[in-house]
Amino acid sequence: MTIHRSARLAIDGGEKVRTTPLPSSLHGIEEVGDEEIAAVTDVLRRKKMFRFLLTDEDSYTARFETAFKEYMGSRYALSVTGGTTALVTALVGLGVGTGDEVIVPAYTYIATAAAVLRVGAIPVIAEVDDTLTLDPNDFERKITPLTRCVIPVHMRGWPAQMDEIMDIARRYDIAVLEDVAQAVGGEYRGRKLGSIGQAGVFSFQHYKIITSGEGGMVITDDETVFRRAACKHDSAMSFWKKDDPWEPFAGVNARMCELRAAVGYVQFQRLSGILARTRALKKRIVSRISDAPGIELVRSADPEGDCGITLGLFLPSAEEAQRFSAALAAEGISNGTIYNKEIPDRHIYRYWDYVLNKWTSDRTGYPWAPQYYKGNVEYSPDMCPNSLGYLGRVVTVGLGQKWTEADADDVAAAINKVAHAYYGDQT
Repeated sequence: MTIHRSARLAIDGGEKVRTTPLPSSLHGIEEVGDEEIAAVTDVLRRKKMFRFLLTDEDSYTARFETAFKEYMGSRYALSVTGGTTALVTALVGLGVGTGDEVIVPAYTYIATAAAVLRVGAIPVIAEVDDTLTLDPNDFERKITPLTRCVIPVHMRGWPAQMDEIMDIARRYDIAVLEDVAQAVGGEYRGRKLGSIGQAGVFSFQHYKIITSGEGGMVITDDETVFRRAACKHDSAMSFWKKDDPWEPFAGVNARMCELRAAVGYVQFQRLSGILARTRALKKRIVSRISDAPGIELVRSADPEGDCGITLGLFLPSAEEAQRFSAALAAEGISNGTIYNKEIPDRHIYRYWDYVLNKWTSDRTGYPWAPQYYKGNVEYSPDMCPNSLGYLGRVVTVGLGQKWTEADADDVAAAINKVAHAYYGDQT
């Protein structure tokens, strides 16, 4: 694809590459149709929305769990009310609690850190690198005698560097909990994301790759982790499963109801098709912008396992990213920057106000107070400069499975046009 430097940018009064909006880049919600409606209607007609009123064969919740664990290659799956609840229950399952430290990346939704606090542990924030996922080197630097767990997050469909993370975790005897909220169905070197660490958690919230409106899942191969997580997710779990030798403790009621499970179960059947399409579209765009000057793709730890839902481009500086983003938008291509100091994005640690300020609802200061926590973690808005640097230089385009090849070609053409206009033809 040849774009000459003389092509006048739309932002400067030239002709736009695209004059109609791109199709939605949402995924699961765009697939909702007659099958989901029929499944929900089935639940309503049966008038049994609570899973334990049904056999596992008749329960959408149980069937969803079974299908999910078989797909992931895990022994156990537990459906819950949301991604944050999945994190909390999994942390309890792993034995993480008061006074422990848990390492989390500087780029993830605030829920990752919030879940750590909800079990009485302390989040320790580590840098992300040019994959925009946890930097293994900084993960290792942040380990202390109190470190109990690390949560690598597979952001925006990009796999984290799991080989390096698992190697470090094994050497220091640290549990690995994968946060796969934004990457369900992704892979890392032939293994499904979420199945590599001791446990993995998923979200089926409205904006996720598949959705049940709200909902989540925990997977693990460890029976003890599963049983502890199950007890946490249901304050009466030992009652419903009284045929098994459960050792109960106080939990919450975070069970997935049959209505959510009905939608989630149908949506799960759509997952492979969604990802096949987004991966093909991303590969098509990447192949067409490989020679574009001045830009660099966000590095993927496994391009084949990447979900293909996000195209990320590094620009030379934050200022250049803002300029490039504006020019690309003017060409008719919706896009965004990540860290631009204008939007308080709760996916960036700098805007985790109640974490950075150690605010708590508990009158005793739990879990920060010294009677609970013996460490000395400190936070500041500028504590992860590398992360802010990378995040400031990125322009992202969200890809949707409803796109045509022509849509993908328009994206590539616009990127090439802007890149050549700003950085010259290097061919």
